[in-house]
Parts: sequence; C-alpha cells; structure tokens
Amino acid sequence: MGNYGRELRELLAGIGAPKPAPFKPDPFQLQALTALEFEDVLVTAPTGSGKTWIAREEIRRLLDTGKRAWYTTPLKALTNSKYQEFGDEFGPERVGILTGDRKENSHAPLIVGTTEIFRNQLFDALRGGEEVAADLVVMDEAHYLADEERGHVWEEAIILTPPRIRLLLLSATIGNGNEFAAWIAEVRGVHCGVVTRPGARPVPLRAAFLMPDKHLVPLLNDKGKLSSEIAKLSEQEQKDRHRENVGRGRRRRW
Repeated sequence: MGNYGRELRELLAGIGAPKPAPFKPDPFQLQALTALEFEDVLVTAPTGSGKTWIAREEIRRLLDTGKRAWYTTPLKALTNSKYQEFGDEFGPERVGILTGDRKENSHAPLIVGTTEIFRNQLFDALRGGEEVAADLVVMDEAHYLADEERGHVWEEAIILTPPRIRLLLLSATIGNGNEFAAWIAEVRGVHCGVVTRPGARPVPLRAAFLMPDKHLVPLLNDKGKLSSEIAKLSEQEQKDRHRENVGRGRRRRW
C-alpha cells in the first residue's frame, strides 16, 4: 500500500459514531431561543453545528402551548426529510407536509413545506383577507434569498409574512448577516437579531477522490496540493483528449 495506504488511513481516522454523552446546548443555541421570545432571529452557523435544534425546541414550545408553526425549505427532498424527522419527534398527527406534489395532514399545527408553497399561501391569504395560520415560520437555507432565479420567493415571503408571526432564519453561508437582518427589520418593522456560532466547523470535511480502478485517494496531500495520483490522471486525460482531437483533424483533411 505504501504512501497511499498511510494517507488513506489518515483520511479515514476517527470517522465513526461518537461516544454517547449527555446533550448540552451550545451558548449560541440558547441565545437564539431567548431572542426568539421578543424578535425575529437570523442564525448563521456551520453545517452540523445544531441550527435545526433551535427550530425544533422553539416548535416544541409552541405546540405545547397550542400554537402553530411552519418550517420551509428550498428542496422537496429536504422537506420530505424534515417531515419524517418532525413526525418522529412530535408525532405524525401533529405534522403535515405541503409541496408541489405532496399534501398530507394540511391542518396539522406544524406544516413542513417548500418556501414557494408558503409564499403562495401568503398571497392567497392577502387576496382573501385572511390570516395565515402560524405563529412561527422557520426558513431553512435562508441564503437562497441571493439565488438569481429563486431568490425573489424568499424576498416575497419575508415581506408578506405578517409582523405578528415570528421569523427564524437558518443559514450556514451568509457572510453579511447584519446587513441581511437590517433589511428584514426594515421591511417587516420587527427587529431581527443575529446569532452566530463562533469557531470552526464542528464536523470537519474530508475530501477524497474515487479513482477509475475504484480505490479511494485523498484529494489533497500533506502540503494542501492536489494528490499526485489525481494530478497524473488529469494529465493523462488531457493527453488522450489532445491525441483524439489531432486524430479527428487528420481524418477531416482526408
């Protein structure tokens, strides 16, 4: 195995289920829950740091007091995943789902759906002079506001959500959180706090490349450069492509 075996062992070292330990919320999670009692909140924290826990605990508090909540996501697959997760957590009778092709238990106190469906409900309520049945709206992946094609959906949803409904926005990638929160406060007339988790990503990423012969190679070497095996493969592919193009050119001349 040589050097390849050593690099692969280092890449995979420590991967596995952590040892069981009592759960203790991070300070940023408790800070977000406290702020939600009196203002909208934008939470920016790396993936895997526990943003969904904040939403889940606030939803639990609302459901236990007879109130209602919406949980929106940009993707049907993520919506389906959260629907299953919350159904297991709160009981399937308390959770419904609304997407473009799925409608189940739509009168449940917690609705999980795509952001487009929530935005459409806001439009319907506005046209009909009705109130949206929610006390909290969670917008997962809130950075989609910056998406060139779909960002207007998040913008419209934020603007049209009545100020009486608390907003909890979750994102791992917003770099201008304070500016974003200031805009939310401006269009809604409700202060929006920003809660950020300091420090590095709690679940580090490890990058690898699956070679054509099915063996796994670390993407980068110890110096942070592209693995020599991957670099050689790339060079060979470029040579093969050049040789193929030259051959095509010769055939066209004849």
